[in-house]
Amino acid sequence: MASHRKSRTPGTRVAGIRTPALATAALTSVALLSQTANASPGEDRPSLEEVEKKVGDLYRQAESATEKYNAAKEKTTKQRKRVDTLLDDVAKRTQKLNDARSELGSYAAAQYRTGAGMPDTATFLLAETPQDIFDQRQVLDRMTGRQKAAVDDYVTQQTETMKKRQEATESLRTLTETQGDLKTAKATVQKKLADARELLSKLTAEEKARLAAIEKRKQEEAARKAAELARQQAAQEQAREEAAQQGGGASEGSGSTGSAETPPADSSYGTKAEKALAFARAQIGKPYVWGATGPGSYDCSGLTQAAWKAAGVSLPRTTYDQVNAGTTVPVSQAQPGDLVFFYDDVTHVGIYIGNGMMIHAPKPGTYVREESIYYDGDSAIHSIVRPA
Repeated sequence: MASHRKSRTPGTRVAGIRTPALATAALTSVALLSQTANASPGEDRPSLEEVEKKVGDLYRQAESATEKYNAAKEKTTKQRKRVDTLLDDVAKRTQKLNDARSELGSYAAAQYRTGAGMPDTATFLLAETPQDIFDQRQVLDRMTGRQKAAVDDYVTQQTETMKKRQEATESLRTLTETQGDLKTAKATVQKKLADARELLSKLTAEEKARLAAIEKRKQEEAARKAAELARQQAAQEQAREEAAQQGGGASEGSGSTGSAETPPADSSYGTKAEKALAFARAQIGKPYVWGATGPGSYDCSGLTQAAWKAAGVSLPRTTYDQVNAGTTVPVSQAQPGDLVFFYDDVTHVGIYIGNGMMIHAPKPGTYVREESIYYDGDSAIHSIVRPA
């Protein structure tokens, strides 16, 4: 019987710098995966190119879900604190209401013992809402000053207690919703990661080695681009220094490489950035764990938030909010400490350290590390933000 396996085409090794087109060609030249033992006759497995793309997509989707989880977790925490505060307030106001009710009850009992006719004060105790009380204005006219004061206090306490109970009810409803969002996001992260692991588990040792070779070539290309950016930034710095020397510093803040919209970071920023980077470097080697904010593990936005917190700057929790927490600058003007955001949906972030490199928590199964900001190609970079 003829074999159903497709013949493998030897991969082409390209020397020197690989362009995106060559990278694609290198990937497509990789042979299709062999059939698994339990595969149906005639069933083809995906190519390594397809596996790599699918796994990458799943990791990015997991990271997107992680940021949604982080947002839902933060909202849930704040909402739970609000609910606890409201419930505590309700309990205190309920006690005050009971005290006011007790005082009104004493007046009603006194009226009854003295045979003072209709126990005016008792009428208010039978009222179910503050409106019922206000509707009985004619009764108020027959009351003494102390009785009226007691009624006023009772009305106030009842009104405020009902208001706080309503706020607590609405807050509990919101808390239930945010907890549902949290649960959904968590399930999505777990599902995407499980799907990625399943895809990778089906690769043979040879296929894993080829996939690693593809990743190595991507890293080499990313390193080349980082070095190119470093040379460009060094040239810009030299041009600024020469302009400052020739113009006696008159060009400072409006140099040939800058603009009014994106001025060079000042010395105070540099001081804070040094502290943030020192913290980030100390975390290198710690594992990526989605939803983690340290100290033993981090996700991408958890790391950048913790790093800038060490510098005395409070950043929001998620990438969606961090990207708006500063001034956007061109990639060519990125300075150490700036935040580098990735992908159209802004689901990943690292902290720039200079020379085209950053420190970031990449993805599940990896560790906090230094890496080129081009680790996933030029197009993956969304923006550079200076947070302080």
